[in-house]
Formats: sequence, C-alpha cells, structure tokens
Amino acid sequence: MTKDQWFALGTHFRGSIQHWLYPPTCVLCGDHAPGRRDLCPGCQQELTVSDPCCPICALPTAAGTTHLPCGRCLKKRPLFDRCLTPFRYLPPADELIGGLKFQGRLSHARVLGDLLVDYLQQRLTPGTYPQALIPVPLHPRRLRERGFNQALELARPLARRLQIPLQPQRCRRQLPTSQQTGLSALERRRNLHGAFRVRDLRNIRHVALIDDVVTTGATVTELTRMLRRAGVERVEVWAVCRTPAAGR
Repeated sequence: MTKDQWFALGTHFRGSIQHWLYPPTCVLCGDHAPGRRDLCPGCQQELTVSDPCCPICALPTAAGTTHLPCGRCLKKRPLFDRCLTPFRYLPPADELIGGLKFQGRLSHARVLGDLLVDYLQQRLTPGTYPQALIPVPLHPRRLRERGFNQALELARPLARRLQIPLQPQRCRRQLPTSQQTGLSALERRRNLHGAFRVRDLRNIRHVALIDDVVTTGATVTELTRMLRRAGVERVEVWAVCRTPAAGR
C-alpha cells in the first residue's frame, strides 16, 4: 500500500473508533442519530421541504407547477439565475439555523450543510457545477461579535463533498449595515446598497452564493449585481431555507 492509502485507512479507522465511542446524537431532540449525521430520522421528517416551489426564486407555488416560473419571476426575473433551497424557514429548520447563528452551535452547520448537499446532488447536472462557492460575507465588526460566519461554515461541507473551490476572499462586506430582520423589502435593498465589494474574479464565470436563509432576496440580489459587474455570467443562490412569505 502507498503512504496515502495507509493514511486514508488510518483516518477511516480513527473515525470508526470515534463513532463507536461517541455515537452521534440528534442536535434537536438528543436521541440516537443513526449513521454519521447528528439528526434523527424523526426530526428530519419534521423539516418542511421547499417543493413545490418556483424553479427560479424558490418561493412556494401550487403543486404541479414546479417546472414553471412563478408569476413574480415572469413579471420581473431576479438578477440571479436560480435559487436552490431544500427547506422552508419553518420549525424546526428555524431552530437549527437560530442555534447556529445566535448560539454558536457549529454542529448545526455540519448537519444543515450535509442536508443541503443531499438536495443539490439531486438537482445539479454533472459538468455544470459552479467554478467557485462564495459565502455571503459578514462585516468585520459583525464577524468579531459572532466569532464566525454562518454562511462560510455551511459552505465547508459543500466544498468538500462537491469538490468545488471555496473562495470567501472573492467578496467582502465593506459597510456595517444594520440588521435586516424586521425591514421591508425596499428597506432591505436600501440598507444593502453599496455594502459589498468583489475582487479578483478573472476567469470565473459561474459562481454559487451560499447563505443560510433567503428572505426577500435583497442580500443575494445586491451581491449578484456586483458579481455581474465584475464579469460573472451565471450566479446561483444555494441556501438552506427560503421564507414562505412572498417578497423580493
């Protein structure tokens, strides 16, 4: 066996021992979680799936219309090419995301990231993957307060399992915008104007923006605007949840 093969075998062995000594438990209810995912089947079944939804903006639609754009997208198509989200922002998905963002439970990022990968693998066509994953950035002040960027933590399992370069350095948040929670769609757009700056995107024409929740879409729309100006031709939005409420 080669050195790399011995290393891989040792890594697998250590992982198996750790799995046996410390079996995974559900991050929501605390029960045993079979396999290597810290979420039991019962809690996973309680997550409200996004389908049926618009294939462009991912807002809920009537059953049987998932291949057709919704009325909002027909009237005014968003700047991004499509939004892919496995779940609606309803309990217990909101609890998982809240635990990550506001309680620093990074184990939730691994669970949510893996669920997002499972969803994406059912919908992505081989050979058409983005050239880069760009997590929605936090302003340095917010990053210091929180200690981590939840979008970046969600993007890590995606980059690892999909083998797509993770490039957070491509975009930064240059304005300390106020919290988006509670703002109307118009207020969100105004709040984010000029908030982002992208750099060094030569030879990158297809990217996926990674975030936890898409609400009105104001954040990813402003980021898409900046990416388009930098020469990116195709922008996808990959997020864990989409809010059921309409708005853009």
